[in-house]
Amino acid sequence: MEIFASGEAWIALLTLTFLEIVLGVDNIIFISIVSNKLPIDQQAKARNLGLILALIFRIGLLLGITWIIGFTEPLFTIFGFEISGRDLILIAGGVFLLAKSTTEIHHKIEGEEHTEANGGRKVSFAGTIVQIILLDMVFSFDSILTAVGLTEEVLIMIIAVVIAMTIMITLAGKISDFINNHPTLQILALSFLILIGFMLIVEGLHFHVPKGYIYFAVGFSLLVEVLNMKLRKKRNPVQLRGQRMQPTPEEKATVEQ
Repeated sequence: MEIFASGEAWIALLTLTFLEIVLGVDNIIFISIVSNKLPIDQQAKARNLGLILALIFRIGLLLGITWIIGFTEPLFTIFGFEISGRDLILIAGGVFLLAKSTTEIHHKIEGEEHTEANGGRKVSFAGTIVQIILLDMVFSFDSILTAVGLTEEVLIMIIAVVIAMTIMITLAGKISDFINNHPTLQILALSFLILIGFMLIVEGLHFHVPKGYIYFAVGFSLLVEVLNMKLRKKRNPVQLRGQRMQPTPEEKATVEQ
């Protein structure tokens, strides 16, 4: 392990691991929202399988790093605008995220569910995994290109990806349950995915958007929602006490008699 003999290698590993976790948050959110529509006994299996597939995709892409870099070469030109394979993947992924997230928001606001229990369309396990795979490909591609810009050592990239994915698999269940138990957070998460989808399309059109702006906006929105959740918890006990102070119909009838 001569690679790790220098401090730069360890710094690169820590930096890449952190970035992989941060960049994987949107993947976890999407997987959680999609898998939560499955029967309870299949949700954990879908989440873990989705993240394992993402890990396999990223390691495979790292092993074919030369081929991946070739994706940045222009495939054709339209009105002087060069389009590469990377651009097509990012734009397609962005459009898919926009369409999927908007549809999910519509269903949640309108109260429509895709479950067989209330007469809706049944969500299949295979269909859910297909959706996860499509987004895994886009997120993995973007993640690998970010890693290439930080280090040239493929082994460091692979170790960082494995560590990050292990952490995400461990936390995915808790994140999924938390999002599922708070409807307002579900809408916020879907809005976040719309933002990511728009960013992917813009990136595919060669307009670079610093991800720091995106994550700041999401972090600020999340902070506001956390404060709202705490405020609602404080209000609920007061409302319950007020309701208990009011006599029930039976008590009123007893007093009148």
